[in-house]
Amino acid sequence: MSTRRFFVSYVATACLLMFGAASVQAQSYPTKPLRIVVPFGAGGVADLTVRTVAQKMSEGLGQSVVIENRPGAGGIVAAEMVAKSEPDGYTLLLMSNANAVSAGLFKSLPFDPVKDFTPVALMGTFDLAIVTSAESRFQTLPELLTWARANPGKLNMGSINIGSTQHLTAELFKSVAGLDAQVVPFNGTPAVITALRGGQIDVAVEVLSPVLPQIKGGVMRALAVTGPQRNAALPQVPTAKEGGVPNLVATSWNGLGVPAKTPQAVVDRLNKEVNAALQNPGVRQKLLELNVEPQLTTVPQSLEWLQTEIKRWGDVIQRAGIQKQ
Repeated sequence: MSTRRFFVSYVATACLLMFGAASVQAQSYPTKPLRIVVPFGAGGVADLTVRTVAQKMSEGLGQSVVIENRPGAGGIVAAEMVAKSEPDGYTLLLMSNANAVSAGLFKSLPFDPVKDFTPVALMGTFDLAIVTSAESRFQTLPELLTWARANPGKLNMGSINIGSTQHLTAELFKSVAGLDAQVVPFNGTPAVITALRGGQIDVAVEVLSPVLPQIKGGVMRALAVTGPQRNAALPQVPTAKEGGVPNLVATSWNGLGVPAKTPQAVVDRLNKEVNAALQNPGVRQKLLELNVEPQLTTVPQSLEWLQTEIKRWGDVIQRAGIQKQ
């Protein structure tokens, strides 16, 4: 046999062995516990969402699914850990808006938000709300818009940290509504609520779940939700579109991802188990109680979602003139 033919035969055999090994691995997967790295602290909406879904996933996979909270650096610590882990389907990342925003917010990252990950599936989306204190002069979103346009530069909107979904949604609100207003970032939701109740800010943009008890308790007033339709928890509150800002549609989200080069059959199996968990009545009810809307997605749809979110929030960051960190 010639050297060339020997080489071709060797390469072909090696490829068959490689793909055969990957196929066997996928068929036997999983053979040990899985780990989901969460870039947030325990007890928040994202953490409770993934714990709810993971518990049901473990039943379908026949293996325990361990949650590991690794907050820090806007999610970069957790994402870097997963990006550099073995692409075998045993280490997953809780993905969120932070993964999409980081692409446009940071000058450099120790990973590529798209190339170094394979999105597996969305788990759910959750609305944000434009809120005021109960004593505010603003009873409706149109009233706020009218006053803000008649008093340029005087409206103060609160949000949490620069680059957060809340902060960028406030900037998007300013942009699409044509408002001359100040967006004031605070270090966490409790500080936003305190400032709102104390009159230091006029309105706030916040994820609905943590402020829902304040709204239902009559301490705060919701002027609008930012989702594409009214929220089931506050059916009387209009969407921003209904309130006169048709281009203000923003939701936050959570999903699962794995390192790039994870075998496709493993990714597909994980997608199947996530969607099965989301269709379980008990899981669905728990998520709805957290004000999370379950989302069923294919693997390609999950990738498209991430790419769309990266472009959308990158555009918001650029229009708002937010300097890259």
